[in-house]
Amino acid sequence: MGHLPDGRVVFVHRTVPGDRVRVELTRNGERWARARLADLVVPGPDRVAAPCPHYARCGGCTLEHLDYTAQLDAKGRIVADALTRIGGFGTMPHLELRPSPAEWKYRNRVTLTLRRREGGVTAGFHALEDPAELVDVDERCLLPEEPIARAWGELRAGWGPGAARLPAGAELRLTLRANHAGEVLLLIQGGRGRGQPEALLERVGSLRAIWKASGRPGERPRLLAGREMEETWHGVTLDLLPGAFLQGNRAAAGHLHDAVLGELGDVRGKRVLDAYCGFGLYGLIAARKGARSVGIESDPTALQMAPSPRERGFTVLPGAVEDRCGEALPVELTVLNPPRRGVEPGVMEKLGAGTAERIVYVSCDPATLARDVRRLGGGFRMARLQVFDLFPQTARVETVLTLDREG
Repeated sequence: MGHLPDGRVVFVHRTVPGDRVRVELTRNGERWARARLADLVVPGPDRVAAPCPHYARCGGCTLEHLDYTAQLDAKGRIVADALTRIGGFGTMPHLELRPSPAEWKYRNRVTLTLRRREGGVTAGFHALEDPAELVDVDERCLLPEEPIARAWGELRAGWGPGAARLPAGAELRLTLRANHAGEVLLLIQGGRGRGQPEALLERVGSLRAIWKASGRPGERPRLLAGREMEETWHGVTLDLLPGAFLQGNRAAAGHLHDAVLGELGDVRGKRVLDAYCGFGLYGLIAARKGARSVGIESDPTALQMAPSPRERGFTVLPGAVEDRCGEALPVELTVLNPPRRGVEPGVMEKLGAGTAERIVYVSCDPATLARDVRRLGGGFRMARLQVFDLFPQTARVETVLTLDREG
């Protein structure tokens, strides 16, 4: 974000604080504008050379040109600004920044788009300035873990002319996912028919399984070829279903999980609510440590991945948190780990009126975090604020906010 000579704010991708640039306006409003970088006149102090060969046009990541320490500082400011501006909080605890163990090749899951066009195939990420355009991206992309990058290169070489070994159709979404052992699966969304999954699996030695999504919400994808895989996630072994959510940065997620469990403290004999629990990581581990835990989750795929049989002391209520959290209360400790849209109306109010001594809120969107904490009302104080970088080279940020009941 910068300023034009007439004082208007202008938003320009691929710039950093301290840059002096010439820009080409792409959207010209009365109070603000959007522009594209035309010429870098004077580079800012935190500017670095972007190493990815696709970076000039690709929108897969947006901050490669910014020094990593500066990326962390910026993400901390984003969280603090949201809590101040949206949440209305004047005082906050010291903000603790937690960097990713790896700045590159950290993603255990990537989703790319494939388009068939006359004369060939384009497969990659959407363009930075034009989301309708697709940038062809090969295995040199620096975001995915090495097994995924290798599988992507082999897949591109093995899908045949016009990607004929994949299902038919003008556009497909292809998700590659790696487990703890470096095994990779492919999930295909869209298209018609099966394609030639057996022939494709033979030609792509890095793949262990090819799945096809049904296109119907909540329905399990169909295994076309290969075998089902397991995942070990923070000490829990589970079946790896391709559509279920797990954090995309395995190493950084481990630090985040440790932080959340550490904030719960000694859980022996306590009642714990794990809301938006996914496969139930926090509730399951709390139960192993002597708690009585209840998880709530609405995603059928996540529920299918949950370990079975259930361990003593941990149960999961299928359904929406706003519909079922009353059944789990009262509790002494609560973990909230909602999707980007945040917590549904009414949930924070119920927790505020309850008996919870501590709420640990795990957020992937600072704006909805600030809104939800404000909904909690009085009676709680922010005890600890930790910012985790699970998405280096992008503007996304993960926050762990600990809230303690006062009095």
